[in-house]
Amino acid sequence: MRRFFGGALTKTNKLKEEMPMETLDTQGRIFDIQRFSVHDGSGIRTIVFLKGCALRCRWCCNPESQEYKIQKMIRAGKTEIIGRDVSVREVMEEVEKDIPYYDRSGGGVTLSGGEALCQPEFAESILRACHESGINTAVETTGFAEKRVLDRVIPHVDYVLMDIKHINSKKHKEFTGQPNELILENAAYIAELSENMTVRVPVIPTFNDTEQEIRDIACFAARLSKVTRLHLLPYHRLGRDKYTGLGREYLLDGIEPIPSEKINALYEAACESGLIVQIGG
Repeated sequence: MRRFFGGALTKTNKLKEEMPMETLDTQGRIFDIQRFSVHDGSGIRTIVFLKGCALRCRWCCNPESQEYKIQKMIRAGKTEIIGRDVSVREVMEEVEKDIPYYDRSGGGVTLSGGEALCQPEFAESILRACHESGINTAVETTGFAEKRVLDRVIPHVDYVLMDIKHINSKKHKEFTGQPNELILENAAYIAELSENMTVRVPVIPTFNDTEQEIRDIACFAARLSKVTRLHLLPYHRLGRDKYTGLGREYLLDGIEPIPSEKINALYEAACESGLIVQIGG
C-alpha cells in the first residue's frame, strides 16, 4: 500500500507545476464522485464513478453507469442528467479536499463505475495524478479488457478489487452479456501485475448462490498469485428503482435477498479454499 506523509497538500500544489499539462487536461466521463466512503478499499475513500461498461449484469446497482453516453434518469419525480465530461484536473480538485482524511485513515481514491478500464487514458491519468500527490489508489474492476489496457493501468493501482462472478462461461454470458474466458485469463494476469488484489463475488440468487458454485470460484481465486482474500457480496435491490427511472426492465424483479443462514453456508464453502473470506466489503 502507498505510504502517506505530512505535507501532502504542499506536494499537491507542487504537482500542479511539475505534472505534464496533458495529463491534468486529459478528459473523461464520470457520473458521480462520492466522498467519505468506507467501502471499496481501506480507510476513508473518495470513489470516482466512470461511465461505460462492457457487461450488462442483471443485478447491477448502477445501471446508469453501463452506457458511456450521457443519459436522462427520472428519480423522485425529477429528471436528472447522468454523466458529465471532466478533466483530471477537475477530479483532483475534488479528491484533494480530503487528503487529511486519507492520511489519518490510510484511505485514498477508488475508481469504480461502470468499468474504469473502458476509459484507460483517463483512468491512468487520474491514478498517476493521485500517486504524484501521495494518495493511495484502488480500482474496482470486472477485468474485461485487453492486456495492453491492463499494462497501462494496473501498475498505477495500489489495490485491485476484482469481481469473479462465475466459473461457467455459458451462465456468465446469460446473466452478464459476456462470456468469462477473458475475465478469468485476466484475473491471473492482474494478480501477477498487482501486489495487492482481492477477489469479490456478488452472490446472486438463481445465478451463483449454490455452495458448489461459490466453492468453484473460491478455488479458482486461491490459485491466483498473491491473492489471499475473497469477499462475498450478498445480493440487494438498492438499484432497482434506477431501472424504472431509465425506462428499463429490472430482470431480477421478484428475486429476494439471500437469507443469512444460506450466506453463512456459502461462507463456509468459500473458506474451504484456504482464503481469508469475509461477507461484505
